[in-house]
Amino acid sequence: MAQEASSQIPQDYVISVGDEVLVTLWGSVEADLRLAVDRSGRVTLPRVGPVMVAGLRYSELERAIDQRVAQVFRNYKLSASLGKLRSIRIYVTGFTQRPGAYTVSSLATLVNALMQAGGPSSAGSFRQIELRRNGKTISSFDFYDLLIKGDKTADRALLAEDVIHIGAVGPQVALIGSVNKPAIFELKPQDTLEDVLAMAGGFTAVADRSRFTVEHLDARNDARITELSLPQQAKQKPRDGDILRAFSAVEASLPQFRQSKRVKVEGEVQRPGEFILPANSSLADAIRAAGGLTPDAYVFGTEFSRESTRLSQQENYDRALRDMETEFARSNSSQRTANADEASAQAAKVQGSNQLIQRLRAIKPTGRIVLQLSPASKNLPELAVEDGDRLLIPAHPNTVGVFGSVFNGGSYLYGDGSTVNDFLKLAGGPTRGADTASIFVLRANGSVISSRQKSGWLLSGGGLDGMTALPGDTVFVPEEMNKTTFMQEAKDWTQILYQFGLGAAALKTIKN
Repeated sequence: MAQEASSQIPQDYVISVGDEVLVTLWGSVEADLRLAVDRSGRVTLPRVGPVMVAGLRYSELERAIDQRVAQVFRNYKLSASLGKLRSIRIYVTGFTQRPGAYTVSSLATLVNALMQAGGPSSAGSFRQIELRRNGKTISSFDFYDLLIKGDKTADRALLAEDVIHIGAVGPQVALIGSVNKPAIFELKPQDTLEDVLAMAGGFTAVADRSRFTVEHLDARNDARITELSLPQQAKQKPRDGDILRAFSAVEASLPQFRQSKRVKVEGEVQRPGEFILPANSSLADAIRAAGGLTPDAYVFGTEFSRESTRLSQQENYDRALRDMETEFARSNSSQRTANADEASAQAAKVQGSNQLIQRLRAIKPTGRIVLQLSPASKNLPELAVEDGDRLLIPAHPNTVGVFGSVFNGGSYLYGDGSTVNDFLKLAGGPTRGADTASIFVLRANGSVISSRQKSGWLLSGGGLDGMTALPGDTVFVPEEMNKTTFMQEAKDWTQILYQFGLGAAALKTIKN
């Protein structure tokens, strides 16, 4: 323990009253002595006498004792070191967490004492810490050198009755935003914006290094915020109370015409995957990046989804559902019941309405955009892509689906020249509860053809009679709304589904 303690003692340590000296002799005389420095500054060796050691540096201790022992003995070896060290009393005053008197080791330094006292308080200065000895300031310590730079060279060893005084905090500025360590920093008179940035560890990797903004405390009722160009104004000195902000170079979106586009292409292409395309690329460019279409690609049925469209659809879809829910509530509250049977029917109707709303809320818009293509099209339009777009080119389908109020819903093999009515007949035709006036067809490209439409490029006479079916069609037959089913108040629910691009899967989910 003594050797370990000695190895930590600096060579210029000054020995004084209260220290312990360890002396080992071997050869013509053997001794292992543990001696305390007495009030007169001496240690006393048996058969040798007193040796004055107070005031000596640790590096001089062994030589001084050896010279005294050599006056009495010959042919010996000697080793001298220090054991237990004396304690000293120092004082920590001013704006500190725990001011007062502290007993510390004689090896303690200014930093050791500051740590023991809890450091500066919230109102204390980290940059003006004075070490006072015998009424005079012998050193000023800047804690930032240690905390920010790791530089402890300005630290000083303490002597008994030293006073460490922490002054009041100086001018402060805040640096926030894209820097490595946003914080409030205390300034010295010579500090510049460049120095404050260094205190914060510099810019982050994604920061805009060309500018700062500064908000002056004394101008907040006037100009408030001004912008500073870097590095031209980096040597400008901030003022007390300034708020500095560094900006991110990636938080703001670039204009679409400058952005590279990340597009996902799946399905019937030669190399499905994600691709980074140059700005102003089109859907056709995305297909070329994926190696082109396979022979089985069904271009008419392409599912083209866009994130910005999905968000817009979701917002409008939620609004439509809220309006429907409000309409249900208004309709139910306005109806009166005359007997228990009517009350029971009314309760069942309310429950059915709530079930419908819950099912509709569980379905989420996909962001699909209907591409205006002819069924025989072999190429996608020259539509500019956006970041995050998704293209799914399906294989050529060979079925047509029939769902809803029919006797035998399902998928049926497609045949050239078949009409929508042909597939309705294969499904057994509409049931007695079907609303035949509201039948609609959901095409593979996401468009909807309804018998309620008065005109259309695929219709003749405003109905579905004689309309040629296409591969991948889904024919849906709604129920008559005046029947006592859970859908009887949902007069526009089918419109909500297909208007928001929810597709055939959603129709089947609601029906089930």
